This record gives sequence, C-alpha cells and structure tokens, in this order.
Amino acid sequence: MNPLSFLLPALLPPVVDGIRSVVARFTGIGAAEPKTAEQLIAVMQAETERLRVIAELDRPAGEISKWVCNLRSSFRYIMAGVIILSTFTLAGLDAARIIVVQSLILEGFLNLMASVFAFLFGDRVYLHLKGGR
Repeated sequence: MNPLSFLLPALLPPVVDGIRSVVARFTGIGAAEPKTAEQLIAVMQAETERLRVIAELDRPAGEISKWVCNLRSSFRYIMAGVIILSTFTLAGLDAARIIVVQSLILEGFLNLMASVFAFLFGDRVYLHLKGGR
C-alpha cells in the first residue's frame, strides 16, 4: 500500500485551498468576501445558524442518562480508536507471521485508518496551514 494514501485525505483541503489562492492571485478574482458590515453580519448569522442546526442534530430526543449522553458524544472517537488498534493488531500479527491476513482485508483496514487520521487530524492541519483562521 502506498504511504501517500494515508496523507492524501488529510492534505487535500490545504492543497485545494493553496491552488485556489494561487489562481486568485493571478486572476485577481478572489473568494467572495463581505464588503460591508451588513454583509459580514449576514455571513456570521448564517454560520451561526448552520452550527445551531448541526448541534440540534446531535441533541438527543427526550431525557437520557448522563452516561448515555457521554457515550453518544464520544462514539466517533471510540470507533476511531477501535479502527486504529484493529489495524495495528492485524498488521502486526501479519508481519510477525502469527496469522496470515489477506492483502485485500489488510488494505481495507489501512484505508479505514487513513479516513480516521483525516477525521482526527485533517481539520487541525488545515487550520494550522491557514494560520489559525
């Protein structure tokens, strides 16, 4: 498996943003930015509404236990850990010749792990490269 397949999902957003900024520099046409205070306020209100809707989707219906709420909110990270540990376990057992893992199965787990790393670190890398904006 190509090592680049692990990095590509995480590095794709900054690369696309870099291409967009190079094109904007040469053409003089940048991304649409608010020109007045009213436009800026409208953009900020739209972003706030979008985040409110996303938060509403994650809110459970009805009264639930605190531990259930905590489990629901951490489920993505628990599954990310399970995928990473499973992949390392399968790859390690295969490398040590303890068990023989079919290459298609191992490649599938490595692709899952690439997605997990993009989920965990992609936004952080992108924000770091954008200068924290």
